[in-house]
Amino acid sequence: MTEPLSLFTALLLGLFGASHCLVMCGGIAATVGAQVKEQRVVSAFAFNGGRVLSYTLAGLLVGGLGLWLQSQHHGLMLGLRAIAGVLLLLMGLYIARWAMWLTHIEKLGQGLWRLIQPTASRFMGSHRIRDRFWLGMLWGWLPCGLIYSTLSWVAANGDPINGALAMLFFGLGTLPAMLSSSLASVMLMRWIGHRYVRQVAGLLLIVYGLWTLAAIALPDLAH
Repeated sequence: MTEPLSLFTALLLGLFGASHCLVMCGGIAATVGAQVKEQRVVSAFAFNGGRVLSYTLAGLLVGGLGLWLQSQHHGLMLGLRAIAGVLLLLMGLYIARWAMWLTHIEKLGQGLWRLIQPTASRFMGSHRIRDRFWLGMLWGWLPCGLIYSTLSWVAANGDPINGALAMLFFGLGTLPAMLSSSLASVMLMRWIGHRYVRQVAGLLLIVYGLWTLAAIALPDLAH
């Protein structure tokens, strides 16, 4: 069953991880926005639609992996939940700008990205809308500590459907930043980047991370 709190957390992760999204994907988003004026909005939505779909598929895959671990290797599943709780804490610290340790996780995906990058580069040179969509699908696999941390938390839920929905909500949360980068919406980015807004969002994620860790030691908390 889908947990509203989990989906809300996923949305927060995407929304307030905006500055990291802009560092990782802001350049390509701006390139997508540098279209002929009539195509700019459609192109931006095609690229970001592909990107969000790739997150959703990744959530489905890792949710299935978590379900398998839950049925076959209970001890490993508990370890995965502990890792997810710690990473939620790190994400909260990152979003609040109190510690930036999360960025070190990005090195884990460099090998996969080296395989994908040549194809992504070919699509980047095309202005066709369908190619912008495929570019977004590939760009969704760019090494990103924020995405990897969210996926570990999704896997710990052990539910493929909930995993896909959580990553969908995460992707939707990233849209304001990415569309703002493509379509030059400055006011929205100022609100997302406001110091106190970031800190409140960070605290919420830290609390949820602590709750996740506490639920391992005290299983009754999860019910």
